[in-house]
Amino acid sequence: MGRPVTPLLAVDVVIELLDHPGRPVVLIERRFPPPGFALPGGFVDVGETVEAAARREMREETGLEVELTGLLGVYSDPARDARGHTVSVVYTGRAHGTPVAGDDARAFVMADPAAPPPLAFDHAKILADYCSRRA
Repeated sequence: MGRPVTPLLAVDVVIELLDHPGRPVVLIERRFPPPGFALPGGFVDVGETVEAAARREMREETGLEVELTGLLGVYSDPARDARGHTVSVVYTGRAHGTPVAGDDARAFVMADPAAPPPLAFDHAKILADYCSRRA
């Protein structure tokens, strides 16, 4: 029996900025298609835990050392990413400081999670879930 074909595995983090009024969240402007804003995140490397991947991706895309505070959910709709079936493990996190766009991020914004700019993928649903939990 051959190895099964499975979806790609990614991580995303809703980062709350503790040093800024209203505790905004960090969104990145994507450097590569699909265009738009998104939660910072990326793919899990072979041999890496999802938690380590989340912290690594946050350093690479935002320059922040993020404390993961919980698991928001696992998002697995096969249509969530037009590039192919990708499952994302989404964490909540918090950080101090101001982000610096890096790696796959063209720029960043600090946004009210209840009123974000247009978002790529299913990140509007993820932020709505976050807002429900935060309330």
